[in-house]
Amino acid sequence: MRKRNVHIQFWLDKKEAEAFTKKVKRSGLSREAYLRHLVNGLLPQDAPPPDYFSFMRELHGVGNNLNQIAQKAHVLNVIDVQRYDEAMRRFEKVVGEITEAVILPRRME
Repeated sequence: MRKRNVHIQFWLDKKEAEAFTKKVKRSGLSREAYLRHLVNGLLPQDAPPPDYFSFMRELHGVGNNLNQIAQKAHVLNVIDVQRYDEAMRRFEKVVGEITEAVILPRRME
């Protein structure tokens, strides 16, 4: 059975429809997903530029390498583990902030 089983239909004039279509297209979402965001009090953001995903893949790769180095450092105790762990947490925080700023919808004010 469908999770969403309530059908809602409404009409827009040509100007409203064009504005809606333009916003949906910029977001990269479907019309339905765009409206669900709005209903839930979230303002969909424009789709990120294509380079965003390649940058994020690269950042995640760097983070993964850092994590592997940290695991080895803990075992061998050859570098300042506390300082390294702090840098790793900062790295993960920045990746999260970038994702939040570029991808995730924002709360409506």
